[in-house]
Amino acid sequence: MRVGLVGLGVMGWRIGVNLKNSGKLDVVYNRTQSKAQEFSERYQVKSASSLKELVQDSDFIILMLSDDTAVRETVTSMIPMLKGKTLIDMSTISPSLSMELAIEVSKVGGKMYDAPVVGTSIMVEQKKLTVLVGGPEEGFREVQDLLMSTASSVLYMGKNGMGLYAKLVNNLLIGAYVASMAEAFNLGVRSGLDPKQVAEFLAKYSSARSPTSEIKAGKMATRDYSTQFATKHMRKDLEIIDREAQKLGIINPMSSLALQLYRMAEAMGFTEEDYVSVLEVFSRK
Repeated sequence: MRVGLVGLGVMGWRIGVNLKNSGKLDVVYNRTQSKAQEFSERYQVKSASSLKELVQDSDFIILMLSDDTAVRETVTSMIPMLKGKTLIDMSTISPSLSMELAIEVSKVGGKMYDAPVVGTSIMVEQKKLTVLVGGPEEGFREVQDLLMSTASSVLYMGKNGMGLYAKLVNNLLIGAYVASMAEAFNLGVRSGLDPKQVAEFLAKYSSARSPTSEIKAGKMATRDYSTQFATKHMRKDLEIIDREAQKLGIINPMSSLALQLYRMAEAMGFTEEDYVSVLEVFSRK
């Protein structure tokens, strides 16, 4: 099994390291070639000079890209070369687009899986990601064995697109949840409570405490917006949810409101910072 990885951003780089350390990575490609060269030199993995070269050198191709446009362009350029190959897209994109691409990959004799992740960059390093997989059930075990090199759980969710729909369920909830946490935190601080006290309560004692509050409450207390998951990515995911909800004919008032709050945070200059920076929307006077 030869494995190639396309995309060496915050998450892709760390996933690549885990795969390499497990002896399951052969070649990498990144649009910014210098980044692929840096990875190659540091971890002794081949750097492909083109997508064509990466596909030729791989049986399994993992993508970790930024958005619909990047995935569409990358997969479309690969399709003629994907006969007998397995494509695993770990990006979070529109399920409808992923399903369209999977059909095209199938037509040339390849397989495509959507495999978005639940977890932050820190969780990648700890190999504590949950990966939600959609695609052909036949062949899933090989995909699962490969992805367990960078995750604690790899779950089969059903046909193509179902991994992405499951990811949107998660991100709808945490997007609205962290925005609500920020509102609650701001109320506590503005009333006169100590920020650290409010954070400790939210993380440890609140009836709404969760793994997310354990991670994010402390960041709110110290205004630590170092990026675990960028505001732009949360906004992008909520936009996907908005579009998919319209296609499905369902209402989504909570995520629609949260989307506006993250857009406001971006307008205030927090695009690249962690999405917990939505606190600034509430705390600015």
